[in-house]
Amino acid sequence: MATNTLQTEITEIIFNIFCIASLYSWYTIYSMSLELFLIALTLIILIASFLFLSSLKRELENVRASVDSTKSSVATSLLDTTRDITARLERASYVIGELKKETGTFSEIGRSMKDLQDYLRSPKLRGNIGEAVLSDLICQIFPKSSYVLQYAFKSGEKVDAIIKTDAGLLSIDSKFPLENFQKIYVESNAEQVALHRRAFVRDVRQHVKAISSKYINPSEGTLDFALMYIPSESVYYEIVQSDGVMDYARSERVYPVSPSTLYAALQTILLSFEGKRIETRAKEVFTLLRSIQKDYIKVSDTFNTLGTHLTNAYNKYSEVSSGVTTLGQKLNETARLHE
Repeated sequence: MATNTLQTEITEIIFNIFCIASLYSWYTIYSMSLELFLIALTLIILIASFLFLSSLKRELENVRASVDSTKSSVATSLLDTTRDITARLERASYVIGELKKETGTFSEIGRSMKDLQDYLRSPKLRGNIGEAVLSDLICQIFPKSSYVLQYAFKSGEKVDAIIKTDAGLLSIDSKFPLENFQKIYVESNAEQVALHRRAFVRDVRQHVKAISSKYINPSEGTLDFALMYIPSESVYYEIVQSDGVMDYARSERVYPVSPSTLYAALQTILLSFEGKRIETRAKEVFTLLRSIQKDYIKVSDTFNTLGTHLTNAYNKYSEVSSGVTTLGQKLNETARLHE
């Protein structure tokens, strides 16, 4: 914009010079000599040059001011950008440091998971985990007098836990059929998956049969059914989804439960205990009320008899009192006659 203004002013100055020169040339033809004309033209050019240089100086100053302002703005922007980049780099450095820490943590978790997987490869160790979780759940819900852990039957077999109920002993045994379950989800070949799933179902049915034959024994006071505790929800749901497994378990009077469903089942049993205690208390209260009612009848009969006796005594008292009064009157009359 400044360049366009400068060009406009220069054009106007040149145009004015030529106009003045033209007018002056016509004037000198009639009244002045050529020398004076040249002097006048020189003065006009000098004045025009001065005006042009002054205008150019102003434009240069404006351009310089604009450049200085731009430099200041650019410097400020560069400073802000530098600060922002520095902050971002510091943040990135912090995040990278945290990621290194998390990577180390994940590595530790990975090693721990591997150790756990190695641990779970042993059926005995898997069983220990299931027993520990089952014991912890039972201990949290029932009083010690209501359950026994590692209960031994006469045959020598030990069930993980029994719950004492008024109807009998409820057997609960933990089973953890993990090996073939894991193979189902590791294998990618459909035929192999089907093969491992059949093996998993076979494992579960064997566990059900073992619980039914060992821990359901009404002759030793057990109920006619038992619970099979599965410590893994995913394994439990695989059992539920497997065709025929739940039906077979029911036919053997064994009911699979998971950590969540076991809790609900035990709460229901606990509520039945509370209901039984309330029922027993209610019977005791009603027995006491009937006893009080009998005592009340006895006391009422005695009280009525006492009332009858008191009424008879009062009547006799009134009769004797009337006789005494009459006798007194007669004695008084006899005394007056003697006088």
